[in-house]
Amino acid sequence: MGKQATLKRSLGVWAIVALGLGYMTPTVVFDTFGIVSRISSGVVPLAYLVGLIVMVFTAISYGKMVRVFPDAGSAYTYTRRTMGEHVGFLVGWASLLDYLLLPMVNALIIRIYMASLFPEVPVWIWVVSYVAIVTAINVYSMKSTSGLNVILVVFTLALMIIFIIIASVQLYHGMGAGTIFTIDPLWHQDVEMIAVFTAATVVAFSFIGFDAITMYTEEAKDANTVPRAIIVTVLLGGMVFFIAAYFTQSLFPDIGVFNLLDDTLPEIGLYVGGQVFQLIFLAGAFAATVASGLASHASVSRLLYVMGRNEVLPKRAFGYVHPKFRTPVFTVVLTGVVSLLAIGPDLELIASVINFGALIAFTFVNLSVIAYFIFRKKRYKSANDIFKYLIMPLLGAATTGILWYHLHADAFIGGLVWIIVGVIYMLFITRFFKKKMGTFDESEADDLVNKEA
Repeated sequence: MGKQATLKRSLGVWAIVALGLGYMTPTVVFDTFGIVSRISSGVVPLAYLVGLIVMVFTAISYGKMVRVFPDAGSAYTYTRRTMGEHVGFLVGWASLLDYLLLPMVNALIIRIYMASLFPEVPVWIWVVSYVAIVTAINVYSMKSTSGLNVILVVFTLALMIIFIIIASVQLYHGMGAGTIFTIDPLWHQDVEMIAVFTAATVVAFSFIGFDAITMYTEEAKDANTVPRAIIVTVLLGGMVFFIAAYFTQSLFPDIGVFNLLDDTLPEIGLYVGGQVFQLIFLAGAFAATVASGLASHASVSRLLYVMGRNEVLPKRAFGYVHPKFRTPVFTVVLTGVVSLLAIGPDLELIASVINFGALIAFTFVNLSVIAYFIFRKKRYKSANDIFKYLIMPLLGAATTGILWYHLHADAFIGGLVWIIVGVIYMLFITRFFKKKMGTFDESEADDLVNKEA
C-alpha cells in the first residue's frame, strides 16, 4: 500500500492573512451599516471596537493552541485534545454550523448581486456557475486559492482606501457631520451600552475568518506562521472595519436617508461618489464576496477532512486527500453541493444562526487554553503563567459570554436544533458511549508545549 497523500505546505504569513481577510469580507461593514447603526443608536465604530476587543483575547488563545496542536481542525482539534472526544465533537459540530453556512451565504450574495443586474436570467444559473468555479479552484490547489484570494483582497482594500479619500472630501465640503474629526460616531448622549453590546453581536459576524485560518495549519510553511497570521488578521481586519465604520457613520449620522437598511452598500456608494463610483463600489463588494467564498469553502473542507481523518466522520471519503492535487477533494466537492442550497433560502434566515456556532468555538478555544496549560501541564506556578494561561483566556471566555447573552433568539433556536442533531449522531456512532469516537495521535503536542513563549 502506497503512502497516503498529505496536505501541501505552501502558505506564508501574508498568504494566510489574505485568506483570513478574504474570509472576513471587509466590505461587509457597508452591507450591515444600516442595521448596526439602528441597533447601536448611531455608533457603529464603537460596536466594532467592542467586537475587536473580544476577538483579540480569543485570537491570543488561538495562537497559543495552534502552537501546541499544529494540525488543521481549529476549535474542534483543540477541544477534542484537551477536554475529551465527546466535547470536542460537539464543538466541531457547532463550528460546522457557521463554516458550512458561510460559503452558502457568499453564493447567496452573489446570486443577489447578479439578479439585480440581470433580472431576466434564472437565479439558479448564477449559483451553479459560481459554486462550480469556486469548487474547481479549491480542488486544484490551495496555492491557487490563496493566490487568487490575495488579488481580490488587495483590490477590495484599495477600493476602501478610495472610499475613505472621497468620504474625507465630502465631509470637508459639509456632508454628514461636516468634519473628519468628531466624537459623535463613537459616543453621544443617546447611546446605551446594552445597545452597543447587542450591535457587537451583529458585527462579530464580520470577524469570523481569523479563527478559520487555523484550518490551514498543515499547509503553512512553518509552525510560527499561523500564530502570527492570526494576530495580524484580527488587528488589520479590526482596523479596516473601525476606520470604514467611522467615516461611514460620520457621513450618515441619520440612517433615514437609506431606502433599504438590510443592505446599505449600494446606496452608500451612490450618495458618496455618484453612479460611476456606485458601480465600482459594487465591483469591490463582488470581489470581496468571491474572496470570502474561496476562503470559507477552503476552511470548511479542511474541518470536514480532519473530522474524517479522526474517523468521527467516515474516513474513506472525508479523510481522503487527492494524490496529485493534495487537497481534500471529497470535502471540497461536498461543500460545493451544500452551497447550491443558496438557490432558495433567504439571506437573513441563514445569517441569523451563523454566530451561534462561531461563539461556541470562540468560548471553547479560550477554555481549552485553561484545560491544557493549567490542568494538564500545571502551568500555574508563576505570575506570568497565571496571567497567560488563566486570566487572559478567562477574559476571552467572559467577553465572548457577553456577546452570547445578547444573541438573537432565532440564533439560539436554530443552533440548539443543530446541537440536538449532533448529540443524536454522537450517540449513534458511539453506541451510547460504548465505543470511542475515532482516533487521534497527540504525541506531537506534548513535544511542542515547552516551545510556548
